[in-house]
Amino acid sequence: MAELNTEHMIEEIQANIQTGDALKARLVLDHLGEVDKKTQNRLLYELSRGEMEFTVPLLNYLLVSHPQMAAGLPIIRETLFSNLIAYPEILLKSLANKEITDKTVMIELAGELKFEDATPALIDLLAEAKDNTTIRLIIQTLGLIGNPDSINTLTDFLYAADRELIIAAIQALGQFATSTAMHRLAERMGTDNELDLIILGIFADVQDQVSLEKLNATLRSHYAHMRIYAKDELIRIGVKAVPALIENLKEGDNDLSVHTLNVLGDIGDESAIMPIRALLNTMPKNANVRFAAYEALALLPLRKGAYTLASGLTDSEDHVCTAAARAIDRNFNEILAVGIKNMIRPKNDEARHIVKIIVNAQVDNLFLSLAKEDYFQEMALIYLPHAHRDTKDHYDALLRQAGMDDFAAKISGDEKESSARVKVCAVDDSRMILNIYKATLHELGFEPVLFEFPAGALEWIAKEKPALVLTDLNMPEISGIELTEGIRKIYSQQQLPVIMVTTQSDVQDHEAATTAGVNSILIKPFNAESLRAAMAKYIKVT
Repeated sequence: MAELNTEHMIEEIQANIQTGDALKARLVLDHLGEVDKKTQNRLLYELSRGEMEFTVPLLNYLLVSHPQMAAGLPIIRETLFSNLIAYPEILLKSLANKEITDKTVMIELAGELKFEDATPALIDLLAEAKDNTTIRLIIQTLGLIGNPDSINTLTDFLYAADRELIIAAIQALGQFATSTAMHRLAERMGTDNELDLIILGIFADVQDQVSLEKLNATLRSHYAHMRIYAKDELIRIGVKAVPALIENLKEGDNDLSVHTLNVLGDIGDESAIMPIRALLNTMPKNANVRFAAYEALALLPLRKGAYTLASGLTDSEDHVCTAAARAIDRNFNEILAVGIKNMIRPKNDEARHIVKIIVNAQVDNLFLSLAKEDYFQEMALIYLPHAHRDTKDHYDALLRQAGMDDFAAKISGDEKESSARVKVCAVDDSRMILNIYKATLHELGFEPVLFEFPAGALEWIAKEKPALVLTDLNMPEISGIELTEGIRKIYSQQQLPVIMVTTQSDVQDHEAATTAGVNSILIKPFNAESLRAAMAKYIKVT
């Protein structure tokens, strides 16, 4: 091969620039990687002196056709970008230039510059593009630019045959953050859970009215993982989501009310107090709704009217009574103290039941306000000596700290060692429910092993097999269904029974739980007898 004459190459490129002969100029530039650095720089310098409409396609040609060589000569990309930024009309012409077959650089630059004037040209390119890589790049670029004129075009790709293009269109529309774009995304939901989660993630970031309404509506979803995601995001959004959530409480949908109350409690905004109290005033028939309402109030500061919480101690369901006790303890005052003393002073069956709830709920303010009363001590000592060791240790320390050593000394009682008890694992993201599990399972003769986070439960179960697992359905990060699927990778249904204990009455949730390997489903609220009956199907209960 003859040695290249660098002077002839320089003269040739100069002549090509003068005559506008792009084809011959390409032939010269094809040998750019074969000459020394000095000649390379000279040739590129001469090229940069030409008309932009002549120079830009040739610089783009070098980037596309000789990528390795161009990587060693960053001046090529820099010069091309500099020209296109300085002369945006050239960028538009380049996007429309049929002779430029690979317009990747121009498309990317239009996005970086958020060049709205490029929208029509990009839409035209999108109509002509054949390969998915280019189509996806143009979709992403239209999202970066954010020109409303492209919303209809992007919407069409929400229903494309290619999943990657659908996701690209979803993400592009998400960048618009307009009501129109959010409506289009909302219309796309309902056929694919994975895509729906991506869209919900966008709604959680945008937080306009449409987005908040759709996130709120997802609390009604038939799919646990969708509800869990929506709940987590609404909690993260916080106060801004409260008005829409409060409206849910007016609908009379039990499952929706429970999910809504859970979220309102975790958000902790005072504006939710009155609507929750108004809900309780209607005396909801569903015990799970009453429980969730008191549980939420236990997380909220009731500045006035806390006395009305006392009625929750006489509810027909122990779960609700426990939640009411926690709410009372959170908002304890002298008026409540007097009222509750009057409720338990008769020492009748109702009074003894209230005392049992107070003992098991571990409500310290309420317990200490009553502890000096002989009638309370008498009734409390019916239950305390037989309570779980953690409960006894808790009250022993509390009473001794308050200088009530005599009462503390009476708490200890005969109890089988925990090592002699069969272990039952309970998993629930509600600490209140876990406390109920602790008291109830202990009462049934088992050693409760409690987990607030399913991941920790799964790790423990892999090392030490309990007799049975009780799990909630709706839990953040890992749902009860996912926990069961994890358990079934280790133990069969015969080896380790799993009972799902849930407020959810949705048929699809129950079918999903059964498919995951749950042995049976128990609807909350439970008590000692209903839990005994459910567990007795699989293990011996004394």
